[in-house]
Amino acid sequence: MNLDKAKENAEIVVVDVESRIDQFLSKKLNISRNQITNFIRDKNILVDKKIVDKPSFTLKIGQIVEVNKLNDEDSEFNDFTINFEVEIVYEDDDVLVINKPPNLIVHSAPSVKEATLVDYLKFKDYTLSSINGEIRAGIVHRIDKDTSGIMVVAKNDEAHIRLSNQLKERSMTRLYLAIIDLPLKENLIINRPIGRNPKNRLKKAIIENGRISKSAFLNLYSDENINIISAKLFSGRTHQIRVHLSSINRHILGDNLYGFKSKKDKIKRTMLHAYILQFRHPKTGENMKFTANLWDDFSKILDKSKNKEKIYEKILPDNLISGFNDLDSWLWLT
Repeated sequence: MNLDKAKENAEIVVVDVESRIDQFLSKKLNISRNQITNFIRDKNILVDKKIVDKPSFTLKIGQIVEVNKLNDEDSEFNDFTINFEVEIVYEDDDVLVINKPPNLIVHSAPSVKEATLVDYLKFKDYTLSSINGEIRAGIVHRIDKDTSGIMVVAKNDEAHIRLSNQLKERSMTRLYLAIIDLPLKENLIINRPIGRNPKNRLKKAIIENGRISKSAFLNLYSDENINIISAKLFSGRTHQIRVHLSSINRHILGDNLYGFKSKKDKIKRTMLHAYILQFRHPKTGENMKFTANLWDDFSKILDKSKNKEKIYEKILPDNLISGFNDLDSWLWLT
């Protein structure tokens, strides 16, 4: 951070109400508390000429607050119009569980020119963990832009660490629903390493020296018009479900990157939905289970089946979870 330029663009505020400094500045400057936390971390907030080191610092009436902000041309972040909403499934002081809409990127990158989930959360003034930096604030795990569904976001660093540990030790359960082009012949587990595709940098592939990757696939329903499966992740590689399915010549509807050929582009996105998430609460240790409602484009495909009632019974959360209980009898592919 260029401190000389930052000081040229300082905001000076006189305290007119006793308050935590992050809450006070968020209201006065109309920026998120997470941004305030990052300014404090970078030693860019002073009270009566002394650097503040905690977002919980209590201000007193009459004190002078100085916020040294970067000039616009030096900022790493872009401002985008937030013209969408995100369903909040659950919230407390430590976690936020959301149902991510399709066609929404989770966090920014140099090539991203649109608002992201993180942008939305900051715009709504949610306090987010800072472990992964400003761009990935709060993000414990991600799902692809086209993929919809359930995600847990950490609101503080302690929660972030404990949730990340659950991912590493594989005690966090993630179940997906997918509509595919060809039926599965049986329930199966694919344990094949994934790495970058040497022929296409946008894709991943089964690579001999890739990272260990394991997915279980449960066949839920098939007829002449529709094939519904559920996937359980035991690792969290980029495009993991899509790559493992492609390795057995199965493709998710709308997934043009991995081989699905859409008829007249009628299917606008990959029909993959993060459906169920189970984890231990990072503070209380309570076992928690959440389900993300299906989005309309996904439901419309299911509703075309003559046996849609049977399909919806199959995907009831308890039925789906019990379907993965006896993995030892499934076909293993390595």
